[in-house]
Amino acid sequence: MELWYKEYHTPGVAFCLKVKETLFSGRSSYQDIQVIDTWEFGRILLLDGLVMISQRDEFIYHEMMAHPAMCLHPTANRCLVIGGGDGGTVREITRHDRLSSVTLCEIDSQVIEISKRFFPEVASALGHDPRVEIVVDDGVRYVDQHRDTFDCIFVDSTDPVGPAEALFQEDFFRKCHAALKADGILVAQSESPTYHLDLMGRVRRALLSTGFTHVYFYFAPVPSYPGSVWSWVMASKRYHPTRDLGTLRGHAWSKDLRYYNLKIHKASFAMPEYVRQAIAGPIDCTTRDET
Repeated sequence: MELWYKEYHTPGVAFCLKVKETLFSGRSSYQDIQVIDTWEFGRILLLDGLVMISQRDEFIYHEMMAHPAMCLHPTANRCLVIGGGDGGTVREITRHDRLSSVTLCEIDSQVIEISKRFFPEVASALGHDPRVEIVVDDGVRYVDQHRDTFDCIFVDSTDPVGPAEALFQEDFFRKCHAALKADGILVAQSESPTYHLDLMGRVRRALLSTGFTHVYFYFAPVPSYPGSVWSWVMASKRYHPTRDLGTLRGHAWSKDLRYYNLKIHKASFAMPEYVRQAIAGPIDCTTRDET
C-alpha cells in the first residue's frame, strides 16, 4: 500500500509526494509537528500539515531570505531572525564574516529541537556558533523591546494564520521599523505570487505606511511551496536593492552557496507585470540599464 502526503493549495489544487515513512509526529503548545521522509524531496518538516522546509529545496529559500539584505547592507553585523526555528536562515547569515551577533527569536521551542534532530544540516549554526543567541519568545513582543538595535531583521514566518498571523500586520512592521537602526533593512517572506496577491498588496501598503523608504518584492523558485514560485519583501530605510548593491559584499557566494549570486540578486527583483498590476504602484525597481 502506497502512502502519499497531500497539501491543498486551493480547494482545487494539491501538492502530492510519495512518502517512505513518518519519522516524527506530535503536537507542541502551538501547532502539530510532523517530519516525513519522501522519495523525491527527502525529509520534510510539516507544521499543521503544511510544508515548512524540504531537504531538496530549502537552500533556495534560505539563501534568498538571507543574502540579498546581508550583501546589500554595507555594515550588517547585528541581526534578528523572527521565526525560522529550523535554523536555515541563521545558517546563511552566519556565512558573513563581519557578523557580530544574530538572535533567533522562535515562539515554539519544539520546532528548534525537532530541526536539530532531523535536519542537522539546516540547523547547523544553532548551538554551535558563538555569535548565535536563541530566544524562545513571541516575536512581536521581543522586537518591541529593542529599539534602534538591529542592522537587519528577517521575518522567517509560517503562513499568516495561527501564531504567525500578527507577523503580517502593520503594527508589527512599525515595531520592526523602530527596532532597526537608521539604515536598517527588513526582509519577510511574503507568500506565493500565484495565490496570495491580495496579501502581498496589503503587506506593501503596510510597510510603506510605517515609513520605509524602499519597499520591493523579489522572487525565486521553491518547488515544494504553493505555486512553485515564492516571494519575499525587502523594506529598507536607506538602500535601494539593486542601485545601491555595487559589488556583492561579504563574498557569501564563494562559501558553498548553491543558488544565490550577483545576477540572481538583480534578476530576482524584476517584477512580473501581472503582479505589478495586482498590488498597484511603480514597484519594479529594475532600470533599463540593469535589465
